[in-house]
Amino acid sequence: MVKDDEMRKLSFRLVSCGFLASALLFVSGCIGIPGPSLGIFSIPVPVSPYFQGAYEDMAFEKDRYGQIPVLPPIVEDIPEGLDEPSDDEVMRLLEKAKPNSGGIPFLETRYRNNVKIIKELISDYVDPPRFFPLTGPVQVHHTHYKCTIYYEQTIPVGWPIPYTIRKLDGSEVIYIDNAHLHAVGTPHENQDVQAAME
Repeated sequence: MVKDDEMRKLSFRLVSCGFLASALLFVSGCIGIPGPSLGIFSIPVPVSPYFQGAYEDMAFEKDRYGQIPVLPPIVEDIPEGLDEPSDDEVMRLLEKAKPNSGGIPFLETRYRNNVKIIKELISDYVDPPRFFPLTGPVQVHHTHYKCTIYYEQTIPVGWPIPYTIRKLDGSEVIYIDNAHLHAVGTPHENQDVQAAME
């Protein structure tokens, strides 16, 4: 009789512990009702750092240099254009035009040292008002810059015979065309301008 009571208590404890453990598993989120599966596409694929860096650069350039701002209307005289191109923008365009990277490590690598950038404003003008869809009547403000880059280039070559090439008077010229928009008039005037343009 005593053994039966002990067995009942033990089985009750085991059942209650099992019930609590299963309840905790389902409540914790570790195990749940399975949903739709992607099959083999649910396995993560490693991404090369080269492609990761390329996508990050593309996103940075689009965010920083690929958007055209809409500024307030021109009230009196034609204002100066936006700031001149940054050194980062000039060097990114130079890298696209004449890549410095791409050499094979220990065989040929390239470096640019003592870089000096001179930026000259070539022209700064504003177009007459036009209607742009999703923007409204605006004026396009153009600025054209000539950027001259002076640098020293070093190219160490490691095979078959180690030697170094030094170009002390390297220079490149890059032309950068920037544009931004100026809104035209107040919203009521914009409707009149749009009607007149149509």
